[in-house]
Amino acid sequence: MAMFVTKRLLMALATVLVVAVLAFLLVHAMPGSPGAVSLGAGASQDAIDQLNQSLGWNDPLVVQFFRWLGDAIQGNLGSSLIDGRSVSADLATRLPVTASLAAGATILSAIFGIILGVTAAVRGGFLDQLIGGFVGLLVALPAFWIGVIFVYLFAVQSSVFPATGYVPFDVSPQDWAMSLALPVITLAVGGAAFIARQTRASMLEALQQEHIRTLRATATPTWKILYVHALRYASLPIVAGIALQFIGLFGGSVIAEQLFAMPGLGQAVQTSVSTHDAPAVQGVVVIATVVVVAVNLVLELATKFLDPKLRAS
Repeated sequence: MAMFVTKRLLMALATVLVVAVLAFLLVHAMPGSPGAVSLGAGASQDAIDQLNQSLGWNDPLVVQFFRWLGDAIQGNLGSSLIDGRSVSADLATRLPVTASLAAGATILSAIFGIILGVTAAVRGGFLDQLIGGFVGLLVALPAFWIGVIFVYLFAVQSSVFPATGYVPFDVSPQDWAMSLALPVITLAVGGAAFIARQTRASMLEALQQEHIRTLRATATPTWKILYVHALRYASLPIVAGIALQFIGLFGGSVIAEQLFAMPGLGQAVQTSVSTHDAPAVQGVVVIATVVVVAVNLVLELATKFLDPKLRAS
């Protein structure tokens, strides 16, 4: 087990390093230079050249990369070319927003998705068809459209939740939860449909296994067969689906963040790309990669723990 964890950790570090190199090269392929972006269109070429020289932009790429990497390892991702703010400090305030959205939506979609999927697989018949049709409808609905409808119903018409904005947890836990409610529900709708389909398929496969038929023949209680043995057998693809759901939501929350004015990573990357803010772009890419790689590592460890064959290997 220790060797497995060590190998996965080394692979995770290699993945982050490769992404860091690619992000660094893509940033340098962007039009313009730090001096031109920072000083604006009205700056003279001499002023731009002087600033580029002071920032080390004219140094060899290898030198620039290892200088950036050394700073990044120490937690310094540079300064924004637009307003001079620390990229690390800015992302530190934005990361909890996106993480809260992704985690909340993943948990909510997992709860309802598993309930719907298990019910459809166990009950079958008309209820299975009804849930299947409902899930198909949820998959087809665009997240942006769902968000607009929720804002109209629960913010404009009834004022149950705030329409936009984010309140940090340390300011007010209650207001924090209220500010997350609509975007989390919006993101969870499609995710619940995806997990419901995965759960239904996995449960149907589990119920056909030989050991499940043996348990039924030995008069094992039905609830124990369904919710202990069958659900555990089906848990591997379900857990994988939930992890992929979190990764997708973490990297694809731009629409929700823009719609609900949430100051998260998605909003940051859109702003930094549109303004050619190279340090901010590079910082967001690296932070997002670290989170995704960490989630994948946890998923592999959970898979090895849940699967007896892998656990014994």
